[in-house]
Amino acid sequence: MTDEKTLTDDPMRYPIGKFRPPVSYTSEDMRIWTTTIKEFPGRLRQAIISLNERQLDTPYRMGGWTLRQVVHHVADSHMNSLMRFKWALTEENPTIKPYEEGDWALLPDYRLPVEPSLKIIEGIHQHWANLLESFSEEEWSRTFLHPASGNTMQLRRALALYAWHSKHHLAHITETAKRF
Repeated sequence: MTDEKTLTDDPMRYPIGKFRPPVSYTSEDMRIWTTTIKEFPGRLRQAIISLNERQLDTPYRMGGWTLRQVVHHVADSHMNSLMRFKWALTEENPTIKPYEEGDWALLPDYRLPVEPSLKIIEGIHQHWANLLESFSEEEWSRTFLHPASGNTMQLRRALALYAWHSKHHLAHITETAKRF
C-alpha cells in the first residue's frame, strides 16, 4: 500500500498525509476527535512558545505560509468551523459562507504577533469542545452545505476533518521547528 505522504511532491505540504474521510464513525472516534479539538490549543502554544520572531516568519515549505501565518490561519479557519457547527445545529442544512484562505493570509493582521490568535484559538476551542461533548447521535448527523463544492457535510465528518486539520497544521510547526 502506498503511503499518502509519498504521493505529494513535497512531504511538508501534507506532513501527516491528506485527509481521508472515515468509512464509519464510532463513539470512540468522536471522543478521540473531540479530545483533539480540546487539547489542540495547548499543543499549539507548546509548539511555538520557544520560537523567536525570525523563526515564526519562516515558511514551513518553499512557497508555503510562514509559521506565523499558519497560527493566524488556524484561528480564522476554526472560528469559521465553530460557526458552521452552530448553523448546522440551529438551521436545516444551512449553506455556509466559504472564504479565500490564501487571500486572508495576505491581510495585515497576519503579520501581528501570534498571541492574539492563540487567545482566539483557546476561546474557540473551549466553546467548541463544550458543544461537541454535549452532542446527541442526532446532532452528529446534522449537516451543512458547502456552496463551492456542492457537498453536504455531516457534523461527524466535519469533526474528523477539523481534528485532522489541527494535527496537520501542528505538524507544519513542529516539523519546521526541528530545522532550527
